[in-house]
Amino acid sequence: MTAATSSLVGWDDAAAVAGRLAPPGPAVSRSEAEHLVASLHSAARRAVEPVLEITAMTPADGRDLETSPLSEILVVDRPGWARAAARSMRDMTEDAFVLPPGAGAALGAQVAASTEIGATLAFLSTKILGQFDPYSAREPGRLLLVAPNVLHVERELGVRPDDFRLWVALHEQTHALQFAAAPWLASHLRDRTTALLGAMSTTSTLREVPPRVAALLRAVYRAVRGREGATLVDGILTCEQQVELDAVTAVMSLLEGHADVAMDTVGPRVVPTVRAIRRKFEKRRDTSGAADTVLKRLLGVDAKIAQYRDGASFVRSVTREVGTAGLNAVWTDTSTLPTALEIADPASWVRRVHG
Repeated sequence: MTAATSSLVGWDDAAAVAGRLAPPGPAVSRSEAEHLVASLHSAARRAVEPVLEITAMTPADGRDLETSPLSEILVVDRPGWARAAARSMRDMTEDAFVLPPGAGAALGAQVAASTEIGATLAFLSTKILGQFDPYSAREPGRLLLVAPNVLHVERELGVRPDDFRLWVALHEQTHALQFAAAPWLASHLRDRTTALLGAMSTTSTLREVPPRVAALLRAVYRAVRGREGATLVDGILTCEQQVELDAVTAVMSLLEGHADVAMDTVGPRVVPTVRAIRRKFEKRRDTSGAADTVLKRLLGVDAKIAQYRDGASFVRSVTREVGTAGLNAVWTDTSTLPTALEIADPASWVRRVHG
């Protein structure tokens, strides 16, 4: 970005706000924290082999996973995740919000948009267990595990820590493998997201853009990170933009559902208490306090449950019909990705792709 151009969003400011507002996690001793970090690193490494076996997928570059990692593993706290998420949003959207030379956004509006995004990420930092970031500047992408959230949830559920940590890592390493097996996927999502967000600068006045950008960013970020829901963007999307958002959301339903199926399919041989973990986790997903429920609904966090479940239903239905090899056709190229209608009707995807 040159001196003659400016952005609608101050990403450094958003990252700083997110990091400052993210609350600390459960209190632990130094030795407990060190053990937790080491355990999560170990779980992420151990998750790779069963994920490869269950999915029957391999990295497209043919890398030897004995010597080259499937992902860079980072164990972070809540502020660390919040700052990383802001940077990921910046990298994912690239130059979608760069204004033409001489057309600067009002400083107050930019600050307001950056603060709103940062505050949203700070709230989400208490909910995220892990995340694979394919937009990291370093190859092969970063797998972030949020240590305080993993600890909080495993205590709340009363599950075996080693089993739960491996279960979470299985989900995230499945995401790492998805992007490694389909190296075109990250750029495809970035291109569609950038096109969608960039349209905001042509459908709004400069005065309207920053708050609309903040709202739309929340919706798109939920979609590409598995948190779909348009509660706060009702009425601001054009029909064309809604179609584009639906398309991105369909892809993410596939990714999240595929990862959810993989983490359960490993079975008791890999995670002895996997069935008990899933049962307790689903119950937790479906229940929360009144205040928390309102915030989740406003931010669209609760809608991720339907997205995960719809995607998992698609994966299971397609696998029953054409097997794992048939399902893996989704990673061929952009033309074999499911549409929103096909996520709801898996048989239609099978007919289109397999005849």
